[in-house]
Amino acid sequence: MKKSFVIALFLISLIAYFPAKAQDKVIDEVIAVVGSHPILYSDVEAQYMQMRAQMQVADPFAVRCQIFEQMLYQKLLLYQAEVDSITVDDEQVNATLDQKLRYYIQQFGSQEKLEDFYDKTILEIKEEFREPIKEQLLSEQVQSKVTENIKITPTEVKRFFEKMPADSIPVIPMKYEIAQIVKEPDVSPEELNAAKAKITALRDRIVKGEKFNTLAVLYSEDPGSAAKGGELGLFGRGDMAPEFEAAAFGLKNKGDISEVIKTKFGYHIIQLIERRGEYINARHILIIPKVSPLDLVRAKNDLDSIAGLITKDSISFEKSALKFSDDPGKVNGGLLINPASNNSTFPADQLDPKVFFVVDKLKPGEISGAVPYTTEDGTSAYRILKLISRTQPHKANMQDDYNQIQEWALNEKKGKAVAKWIKDKSKTAYLRIDDPYKSCKFQYDWNQ
Repeated sequence: MKKSFVIALFLISLIAYFPAKAQDKVIDEVIAVVGSHPILYSDVEAQYMQMRAQMQVADPFAVRCQIFEQMLYQKLLLYQAEVDSITVDDEQVNATLDQKLRYYIQQFGSQEKLEDFYDKTILEIKEEFREPIKEQLLSEQVQSKVTENIKITPTEVKRFFEKMPADSIPVIPMKYEIAQIVKEPDVSPEELNAAKAKITALRDRIVKGEKFNTLAVLYSEDPGSAAKGGELGLFGRGDMAPEFEAAAFGLKNKGDISEVIKTKFGYHIIQLIERRGEYINARHILIIPKVSPLDLVRAKNDLDSIAGLITKDSISFEKSALKFSDDPGKVNGGLLINPASNNSTFPADQLDPKVFFVVDKLKPGEISGAVPYTTEDGTSAYRILKLISRTQPHKANMQDDYNQIQEWALNEKKGKAVAKWIKDKSKTAYLRIDDPYKSCKFQYDWNQ
């Protein structure tokens, strides 16, 4: 099947999420122009170096040609945005810029490492990326219009599959479809009061002169920061729970300590370490209210009773999920959604190992007993799991894999739409491609 559209999306993602650092001692030159937008030799070379750092490159020239062609596509999108008078406002640019910078800081491990890599302050980096981010947003608006009305009919899906050579039909790996019913015991008022009293006492000790970081090491229940004296590292707005963020950014001076605040994770106190522009560094102590062992046992027993009723066909799993489950997915019968694909199927390597070891022993339609579960916010709970289906590895076929084949067919159709758009629009834009890139084997017709 054609993969040009998929490759295009991959390269866009690569360029958008991994900012390139200009290479030293590169003699720069303009190697192409689309409309009024130049492509520099250093642009291609920097992205090539980024790609080579992430994966093996078998054919360097072919990879450079792929990067170059994707840059041609981006510049053509940008040219068309100008023709169509498409704009983006500063608020949208700033929001995207902040999101990207948070991602980069996470990838590098700290803001300091990012600043060291670019030899610039975070504010200088932000200003340098502002125009590329604006251009990216403009390009994305045009790109979405190219394929937004592309639909696929069942007849087209069938025709697409019938045209696939028998020896080219992909193998579909084993996949699981799973549902769950979750019982999350409430934390008793006594436990809530005990946790709040504990962290209040810690705050009083700090106010009286004890060191925040020492008490964080000794008492904080945040495994990610306790060993570091509670230090969280630099973070911006939108990175933390709203209540935590409001309290942290409300601190004015280095060393200031917040009042006790409550988030879905538990009770916190925060100390400001420093501010750097729109980012702050802080340390915190977290005390998590505990679910009592007795309440956990009750939750397990309740789920075992529900499982017994389902097994006896006294109530369906779907109705039980809607009636008893504490999981938001109960409205869909407890069906688990794979975040990687946004559908309900999971290859084995995308399943939580704790889930895999339970459901792999079940037959389709069977349910497990109550098994321990930790929710996203760290709360102890129990759940029962149902294996809805398990497919064996097999060559794709229309009966079992229609949705997957439909996706392939739709991507091919979108790829053809992109190819036609490039062919048509490159006729209207000024286009100049210099050597040696004229010898590239392009996927699209650039009307040179």
